[in-house]
Amino acid sequence: MSADEWAVAAAEEILDRCDQLAELTCMENGIERDYLSPQMAQAYELTARWLEEGGLATHIDQAGNLVGRLEGREPGLPALVLGSHLDSVPDAGKYDGILGVVTAVSVATHLARTGKNKELPFAIEVLGFGDEEGARFGATLLGSYAFGGGWNDEWLERTDSKGVSMRQAFRDFGLDPDRVNEAARKREHYIGYLEFHIEQGPILEQRDRALSSVTSIAAASRYMVTIEGMSCHIATPYDLRHDALTAAAELISAIDAISQQAGTRANVGEISAQPGGVNVIAGKTTFSLDVRAGNDRLRDDVFDRIWARADEISTSRKVKISHTMIHTANSVQCDPFLRSCIEKGIERAENKEAFGLVSYPGHDGMAIAKLLPIAMLYVRCKGGVSHSPYESVTAADVAYGTQAFEQAVLNVAAHNLAYEKTSDDAREA
Repeated sequence: MSADEWAVAAAEEILDRCDQLAELTCMENGIERDYLSPQMAQAYELTARWLEEGGLATHIDQAGNLVGRLEGREPGLPALVLGSHLDSVPDAGKYDGILGVVTAVSVATHLARTGKNKELPFAIEVLGFGDEEGARFGATLLGSYAFGGGWNDEWLERTDSKGVSMRQAFRDFGLDPDRVNEAARKREHYIGYLEFHIEQGPILEQRDRALSSVTSIAAASRYMVTIEGMSCHIATPYDLRHDALTAAAELISAIDAISQQAGTRANVGEISAQPGGVNVIAGKTTFSLDVRAGNDRLRDDVFDRIWARADEISTSRKVKISHTMIHTANSVQCDPFLRSCIEKGIERAENKEAFGLVSYPGHDGMAIAKLLPIAMLYVRCKGGVSHSPYESVTAADVAYGTQAFEQAVLNVAAHNLAYEKTSDDAREA
């Protein structure tokens, strides 16, 4: 079985458009597109042209997000949002976030060209969020937090690597930083949020499947862990050492084992040891710790086990271990109804039973969920590789995904129309 003819053609166009966006970068020999940058302005100009050619009206909101709107059967109806992000990490791939925006453009365009939008009991809004990755200012999900009403004005004082404040970056982009909160939407103007995204993991490939729904976006917490011992010469006998680095190594090994046993994901991405002499025992070691789990309780239980093990290592290694939280986000459960609409779309496109996966990476939906019900559709990526130039998807998978994504929109519409009819019948009775 193959995807519908229109979806096959759309997939080729989608991949070509991702190639075009990849050219808009501030990085030599790689992809990097930052929030409120000239390259983002170019990406908006190009994407807005595609939206307008497809029949959508476009604008940039006060938080620097690109918006395209397609009216439903009558103007001014609440909207179903199809979105993802257009920014990237440094040395990025072509598809993380970007594929979701470009696919949403194609779905909205197809609905307009076939006239199906005139039957929808809601409008469609395509959102290209300006910042999800946080690469420029070190705070993530800025565009979607503004959309969902979670903007923090303190972010405006953050500076990038060149010393440019976010406040100034807004002005340079042609926006008023004092009006960012005007980007916050009202609940009554929207019905839900759907996102199309590469999996950023290997499970679909392992199962030989192109698509899945997302059950939840994982709970995540990050810490900086500090281990304080005493620096001294390598000649110091082992029973007299207070070695911060070997204590860190033991704790990191324990973290790996605890996380695997619990079925979570953990990573130590940064580590430093002081004073750093080849023949000097480390007196201080710091490392970062990121733990993600399918739900909040599991994440918290894993941290309880990690800190208990840290206390044991502190005693046995004669060091002091402390930790400071630098980020935390609770899990977000995808809306059962919207998820069912996506899964029915998957089953129609693939002719196979749909299933769901936990998303361990964070997504814009985490911020949107504070305002709207959300759901996500995952498409397979080669090797599960993401945040890398080696991101890769196939045209066939994108075709299946595009067809399933449009069908999800139509499934939402069918449910709403059935509800309207039932309500009308009840009033007549």
